[in-house]
Amino acid sequence: MRLPDLEAWAIFAAVVEHRSFSAAADGIGLSKATVSKAVSRLEAQLGQSLFHRTSRRLALTEAGRLLADHAQRIVAEARAAEEAARDAASSPAGTVRFAVPMSFGVANVAPLVARFLTLHPGVQIDLHLSDARVDIVAEGFDVALRIGDLADSSLRARRLCGIATHIVAAPAYLHAAGEPRHASELGRHRLMRYANISGPWRLHGPDGAEVTVRPEGPLAANSGDALLPALIAGLGIAALPGFIVGPHLASGALVAILPDWTPPPVGLHLLTPPSPLRPQRVEALIAFLSRHLRDPCTEPAAVLQSGHLADTADA
Repeated sequence: MRLPDLEAWAIFAAVVEHRSFSAAADGIGLSKATVSKAVSRLEAQLGQSLFHRTSRRLALTEAGRLLADHAQRIVAEARAAEEAARDAASSPAGTVRFAVPMSFGVANVAPLVARFLTLHPGVQIDLHLSDARVDIVAEGFDVALRIGDLADSSLRARRLCGIATHIVAAPAYLHAAGEPRHASELGRHRLMRYANISGPWRLHGPDGAEVTVRPEGPLAANSGDALLPALIAGLGIAALPGFIVGPHLASGALVAILPDWTPPPVGLHLLTPPSPLRPQRVEALIAFLSRHLRDPCTEPAAVLQSGHLADTADA
């Protein structure tokens, strides 16, 4: 049995990452000739070209694009195996790259990160806050949190909890447009769309009734916070997670409507790359998040202030 040319796969992954033979050679400490020969060797073994090469441009072929993810995973698996071996007899240490949705991250995750770092002083966290869906393998993230439905993928996913969604509007809007008394009336209103909760609103009401509403209105955004000024100004109705609208419901700037009609809770999921091998620092963060972001989702800032997360709970 012929063994795979793992060095060539790793060098191919480096060229994809750096988008240049020269930059890849500099990045991994090899000569450009060695990098070029390794890629040519891999192409010969596969029987197809991986790059379109010109004097000014390097681009992946279709075959190269399809195989780039495989190459990245091979390298990630090898790195994870090496780190797991090093970690076996040591405390968690090193950097964890962690991607989190913006609003949820600021309100709910940042306090937990501070607590985790206190408990594990050898760990550093590179926290990436964005409502865009990152490619955690291609962008080198160790852990990600994602809210909403998950597309089929090779990522490892764990559902941590459900997050309640509320239908809300400003008193000024309801005064001007009238308050809907049944979910079927929502279609006559201006509905703002939170793009991270994809598709129509599927509302469940009394006695198992269901109503589907397609939101159409003046604003759609992939950040719930971006909808708040328009909502508070009385420009429409939105369905948003409790962690975004909670303070505004408490202040009276927004009110919840149709209390008997509720969207299904959206899931909070923890995602990791497909490899089951993870450094100890990543395992420690996953275990910590799984404990403190479980059903029902809590408000970590409030919990921390009340002292519920004691050192002994995570030692």
